[in-house]
Amino acid sequence: MLPLDRSTDLAEDDLMQLTPRYGTDPIIRFEGDPSAIAVPAVRQRRRMIEILESFDRDQWMHPTRCAGWTVRDVIVHLESTNTFWSYSIACGLAGEPTRFLATFDPVASPAKLVVDAGDIEPAVLMEGFAASTEALCARLEELDDASWALLAEAPPGHVTITALAHHALWDSWVHERDILLPMGAEPTAEPDEVAAVLTYAAALSPAFAVSLGQSPGGILALDAVGPDVTAVIEVREQVTVRAGRDVTADLTLRGDAVLLAEALSVRCPLAQAIEPKSAWFLSGLATIFDAPGS
Repeated sequence: MLPLDRSTDLAEDDLMQLTPRYGTDPIIRFEGDPSAIAVPAVRQRRRMIEILESFDRDQWMHPTRCAGWTVRDVIVHLESTNTFWSYSIACGLAGEPTRFLATFDPVASPAKLVVDAGDIEPAVLMEGFAASTEALCARLEELDDASWALLAEAPPGHVTITALAHHALWDSWVHERDILLPMGAEPTAEPDEVAAVLTYAAALSPAFAVSLGQSPGGILALDAVGPDVTAVIEVREQVTVRAGRDVTADLTLRGDAVLLAEALSVRCPLAQAIEPKSAWFLSGLATIFDAPGS
């Protein structure tokens, strides 16, 4: 995931760094069917291929919501994440989850990968991206129930492969919108994709707050529409995500599900007023990206 302003002209003291939690106590945990994420994650990635196959050269060079990046730049980034996800899952299945992201800068590191890619031709990039996408989709489709519970590396640290797939879907889904909205195109909003993206985005900021030592603990609830999404995110030393409602939640986010997902992904302002005592629920991702208002 990239912030809207992904400038790499940063002083050394300004560089961000993830604080992943490694080990056997994952910072994010999903209740429910662990394999349910496979269908939306695979569908969204294959849809990206169909979209890109129709692009001409001008569309490949079109600006996106990631400031300074063209469509080609965003796909260079996503191609690298495809490769990482597949490798991370493979290592998790082997019982040897990686620790590559301990020194990863979520702003500068993706930007450097794009610079290093040079002026790659769209046709060449498309071929590689299609291959890495299909490899990841095949990897997700072949997992059995036990495999989804194994630990692998994602930006929050060692998490279940279920949580990794949520992160991968969230990242790609938001970047699909980063590409299409500036072109005046209306992105697809499949209900199960929106629900998975929204619940993960709602869990990710508190997870980063926990890892940064900025979480007092509490309960965040979602009560969204269009599609209807209800979920409870319980934040302690671990962030637990479950379906349902909690009338005792410290903060309940309400509104359009897509717009809530956009706001929680630092793509637009949150329409709902938030009391200062609850602001920490939403600050973790912005802090990691050093985004305005963080």
